[in-house]
Amino acid sequence: MSAIGKYEDIQVTLERHVATVTIQRAPFNYFDYNLICAIADAFDDLDKLDDCRAIVLAAEGKAFCAGANFGGGDAINREEEESKSEESAFRRRSGRLYGEAVRLFGNKKPVVCAVQGAAIGGGLGLALVGDFRVTCPEARFAANFSRLGFHPGFGLSHTLPALIGQQNAHLMFYTGRRIKGEQAIEWGMADQIVPQDQVLKVATELASEIAGSAPLAVQSIRATVRRGLADRVRAATDHELDEQEWLIQTADSAEGIKATAERREPVFNNK
Repeated sequence: MSAIGKYEDIQVTLERHVATVTIQRAPFNYFDYNLICAIADAFDDLDKLDDCRAIVLAAEGKAFCAGANFGGGDAINREEEESKSEESAFRRRSGRLYGEAVRLFGNKKPVVCAVQGAAIGGGLGLALVGDFRVTCPEARFAANFSRLGFHPGFGLSHTLPALIGQQNAHLMFYTGRRIKGEQAIEWGMADQIVPQDQVLKVATELASEIAGSAPLAVQSIRATVRRGLADRVRAATDHELDEQEWLIQTADSAEGIKATAERREPVFNNK
């Protein structure tokens, strides 16, 4: 096994044609622009590396990715959103982040996500970047944006219905319900379910099986079946950003974010 490059908050290794990109923000692996940019940079670099034929996206800690970092410099911050500039701070920052998300959907090598824990909000969007997902009974999948008084992002308004169907996606979007690993398998959100301590091993085995096929053929097939996906995600994020920009200014969004931070039920007032 050899390390590939140096990236912020992720580790990239390569062994027997399979690269493993591991998020290192345990225990919850909250994301911001810097993390998504680092993963996108790693994917770009691995696309250029002939010895890499498949990628495993994994994470250390309790969660796969528990969503956006609401407490960091790239988090949603209401004071910044009240900027009177022509283009709001929120739009500038989120637009940059979604640009990096689109890069992830444009990579060439197959990606297997090892979802060993929660994939929440934008973390679910990150998990759906992969071609396949290996998970476990302890995992939870949620598009909890409505519980934050907010609109789905990260291209989820396209990727989630495309994967699990309109009705199941609507249920997740409207309720913010957390879906367990077994339900994720039933709905087609995940492809294999194994004991938690076996998730990375099995994801790597699947990536190795893919790597055993002719690499040029796999990339050609993948480009065909995913043709236009990055463009569709870009269109989705453009619309998502429009909706998020006005919703973040509502009292209900402030309440949703505050209630989540305080681990209590939100009290929404339609304002």
